[in-house]
Amino acid sequence: MNAGSTRTSYDRVAADYAAKFLNELESKPFDRHLLNLFAELTHEHGLVADIGCGPGQIARYLHERGAAVIGLDLSPQMIAQAQRLHPPLLFQIADMQALPMAGGSLAGITAFYAIIHIPRASLPDVLREFHRVLQPSGYLLLSFHIGSQTVHLDNFFEKPVSLDFLFYEIDVLRSALEAAGFKVALSAHRAPYPQEHQSQRGYLLAQRGE
Repeated sequence: MNAGSTRTSYDRVAADYAAKFLNELESKPFDRHLLNLFAELTHEHGLVADIGCGPGQIARYLHERGAAVIGLDLSPQMIAQAQRLHPPLLFQIADMQALPMAGGSLAGITAFYAIIHIPRASLPDVLREFHRVLQPSGYLLLSFHIGSQTVHLDNFFEKPVSLDFLFYEIDVLRSALEAAGFKVALSAHRAPYPQEHQSQRGYLLAQRGE
């Protein structure tokens, strides 16, 4: 899996994806709880970035809770959907492996089901990039599918794609975060909601080391 095929695949399904997932947080109380905590921890500390923002549902939620937020996504069509649906907010095309931010410029990062498309060998570089752009003691909130498998899709929303979904065990990601200079503040998991893909969901809230 490479960035080009991921970008092309999400460009093809952006409108369908937005229609399905735009209001997903309404039926995800656990996710809302963690986002509320993240918003409180980063409040008035500066800009936060929602990486892999898709149609902007996480960015919108954080904005509504007082966060200064920018949404970043690899897919130009996803960014177009986000800008159309949330015109007051700022969205930008970006690759999480080379973020367009200065070192130490962000108070926080959310990355909900974003690292699942990164090749495992590239994960340490991505986490170091997150570490680079965060302020000292800035927060990173990750969500992911729990497991060790890779699920490949050739069809998504009845359109041809080439997408790999990489699952991670919580302890594997915790170790990767610590190796990248983070301190894990919270680890959680939950069973899938009925409307979701039926995988266990993991969450890690980490803080950049001083």
